[in-house]
Amino acid sequence: MIFKPFRPLASVLRAPLAIVFIASLSGCSVFSFFSSPTKPQPATLQAVSGVVSAKQAWASRIGPVTFPLDINVSGSTVFVAGNDGSVAALDARTGGDVWRTTVGAPIAAGVGSDGKVAAVVTQANEVVAIQDGREIWRQKLNAQAYTSPFVAGGRVFVLAADRSVNAFDGQTGRKLWTQQRPTEPLVLRQSGVLLAVGDTLVVGLSGRLAGLNPSNGSIRWEAPIASPRGINDVERLVDLVGRVSRDGDIVCARAFQASIGCVNTARGSLLWTKPANGAEGIHGDDRFLFGTESDGVVLAWRRADGERAWTTDNLRYRHLTAPLVVGRSVAIGDSAGFIHLLSREDGAALNRLTTDGSGIAAAPTLAGNTLIAVTRNGGVYGFVPE
Repeated sequence: MIFKPFRPLASVLRAPLAIVFIASLSGCSVFSFFSSPTKPQPATLQAVSGVVSAKQAWASRIGPVTFPLDINVSGSTVFVAGNDGSVAALDARTGGDVWRTTVGAPIAAGVGSDGKVAAVVTQANEVVAIQDGREIWRQKLNAQAYTSPFVAGGRVFVLAADRSVNAFDGQTGRKLWTQQRPTEPLVLRQSGVLLAVGDTLVVGLSGRLAGLNPSNGSIRWEAPIASPRGINDVERLVDLVGRVSRDGDIVCARAFQASIGCVNTARGSLLWTKPANGAEGIHGDDRFLFGTESDGVVLAWRRADGERAWTTDNLRYRHLTAPLVVGRSVAIGDSAGFIHLLSREDGAALNRLTTDGSGIAAAPTLAGNTLIAVTRNGGVYGFVPE
């Protein structure tokens, strides 16, 4: 079986105040949160070279987005969702609707799709599956989910905030299996790690990447990227965050404000880890990994060993998204609604794309040669090279 490819902050019941606290720290370190007397000012934007040119090809709309949206692409179809329960499949070439519907409840995570079935999770802890714009089933979860469902192989996989992994039949919603791992007091209310490599379901469980058998949920291997530290629940919080960078069997991921690391998923072995203080996922190519630190510094690491290749602080304190490698550029969104195109070789500013100014809600995504961006106000934009 070949598969295609949690996280704004959840808690357990015992620590509701701590959860709100951690949510507020997603863009800064614990120490800067307490020590900074004034809010750091975003870096002034520098002139761009215009070496890479792109133009807005189309724009569409979905409801406002404050949950951890995952923009899903299958072929030439883009799947997006809004807070109000709206879910849409758009044609990546024109921005026109393929279909559009509502699940009748606010959305907590989504969208996952294999191109046929799309799935979201509502704030009522329900997984809802949609096909051709029509709901085909919904199932209740035992805990909230903040990671987009993963749809592949005729199944829908869901990573929940109690660190359980659930598998459902894609057409009927019948639960096939549940893998439950030991829980911890806090979990990030942010998109986590859930993808497939060959016939293995790769999941982020606390600070570990785990390989599961998708047929029955049994654990094949586990590899630690970070371990809990500190003396209280907040200091000991460790979670892997999406997006990830995959090159063949090698999957590289970030542990929230702790480290980045790479795992050989064929062997289930850790290749290397390096300290890193970021809250968003990473992306990369066969040579480099790219990421944004919590203070807005953008870094490139050598994929082979994790050593730094370059850094730039030109986007400091601009509340950046996870990056996307596109052509010769690295695309990164910010809280002012800009998509910054940086050089993969040295981080130099190549271009800057504008949206509606409300902030980029999700890591940019590529559909064919169209760069897709979604804003907090619900604007959906397609940019293409000139």
